[in-house]
Amino acid sequence: MAHIVVAFPKIEDAVSIKNLLMKNGYLVAAVCTSGAKVLSTIDSYNEGIVVCGYKLKDMIYSELRANMPAEFEMLLLASATKINGMNYEGVIPVTMPLRAGDLINTVAMLSINIERRRKKLKNIPKKRSEEEQKTIDRAKGILMEKHCMTEAEAYRYLQKTSMDSGTGLAETAEMVICIMIN
Repeated sequence: MAHIVVAFPKIEDAVSIKNLLMKNGYLVAAVCTSGAKVLSTIDSYNEGIVVCGYKLKDMIYSELRANMPAEFEMLLLASATKINGMNYEGVIPVTMPLRAGDLINTVAMLSINIERRRKKLKNIPKKRSEEEQKTIDRAKGILMEKHCMTEAEAYRYLQKTSMDSGTGLAETAEMVICIMIN
């Protein structure tokens, strides 16, 4: 679930939004009245949603957005006059006066987007270090030489052994090198 931080200049407004979100099943990580507090709070999270007003005690929403990591979404609650003509990337506006359903639906949409992004990033293969790649290449070479395998067969053997043993490919390659050399 996404970490939600609520930020308004008046603590009462922030607590009201927090209570509304919590009543609808969302966990609010923090309530803040300044942009600096928001930034220090979200620093400990990888991703999340900041629900804020147009102006905080120390900065306006656009300054806050500019200093937030890209992995965070911003939901801006402001009057229609302030939202009209607003064009700031990464900011989702919700007009005031606030309708609870609009806020909850927008938070739900942002939470789904964060979850999709998390899954997408999880499926991106991790880059191997140069040393790990050299180990894998050496193990493939040994398999090709001692067992007359093609490079593709040797790589597939390492992959399958890695999956079967539940170890990483580089670790499996190290094991193959140790076994085949001795």
